[in-house]
Amino acid sequence: MGIFQLFSKDKQETLDKGLERTKTSVFAKLSRAVAGKSKVDEEVLDNLEEVLVTSDVGIETTLRIIERIEKRVARDKYIGTAELNTILKEEIAALLSETNQETAMDFEAEIEHKPYVIMVVGVNGVGKTTTIGKLAYQFKKAGKTVYLGAADTFRAAAVEQLVIWGERVGVPVIKQQMGSDPASVAFDTLTSAKANNADVIIIDTAGRLHNKVNLMNELTKIKNVMQKVVPNAPHEVLLVLDGSTGQNAFEQALQFTKTTQVTALAITKLDGTAKGGVVIGISDQFHIPVRYIGLGERMEDLQLFDKDKFVETLFEQH
Repeated sequence: MGIFQLFSKDKQETLDKGLERTKTSVFAKLSRAVAGKSKVDEEVLDNLEEVLVTSDVGIETTLRIIERIEKRVARDKYIGTAELNTILKEEIAALLSETNQETAMDFEAEIEHKPYVIMVVGVNGVGKTTTIGKLAYQFKKAGKTVYLGAADTFRAAAVEQLVIWGERVGVPVIKQQMGSDPASVAFDTLTSAKANNADVIIIDTAGRLHNKVNLMNELTKIKNVMQKVVPNAPHEVLLVLDGSTGQNAFEQALQFTKTTQVTALAITKLDGTAKGGVVIGISDQFHIPVRYIGLGERMEDLQLFDKDKFVETLFEQH
């Protein structure tokens, strides 16, 4: 069963609340963009372009959306400003569909090839360790056996935080001494998890971007070592980005996609910002599916990303 069918009232309320600031900001700007206009003309499109750029959708993605709307205006000849919200919703949903074609794997879904290994990357401070803890909670709640690997061995705080999350959720955390080889921690984690027939393994990694060559070498080494225990590991390389940083999140995505093969995105802290448009831009620009979105402090507030529900909620008028 896909997540669309499983979208509960509680999840919808969390999504509504999490996107509230972005939604309020976008609608206020849209109202100004069409003020005094009945027809979508060049001036309205110029204003709309400004609305999207200032909502952190990003310039390139904004231009793609405007181009799509221009084609519809040319085709349908007369499009009133009252229809603009619906058209915008449809075009953004279509754009997200190009990258997010598959529905994210449900936490309850059966795992075919165990253990399923997720390597988590991202700079310090974006909510990486918290996201790992929340993922572990969701998988465990769904009846999965989860192991965490503390391979960010350069920061004592990172290891300590992961251990706290492990205790809170009730899942084992494999760690070594500070400064240990991260690949060695990953190897130990996979070996232990495999021996105990674990379903899911989540590996935390260091998030230093000041030396990209070292970071790339380190991540490559971790991958190679993991494959000695679990062939084809990691099955997912999850990049965690802080949605509240807007355009800075684009830059982080650019740097990490250069250093490793990122296969999925988790965009956090959307509840505390009006920059939710960043989800649309990053997904479009990097052609990487958004797998999870963070909408609050509770463990339940990390949700599987449903592109249709996201766009529907963002442009839903009350």
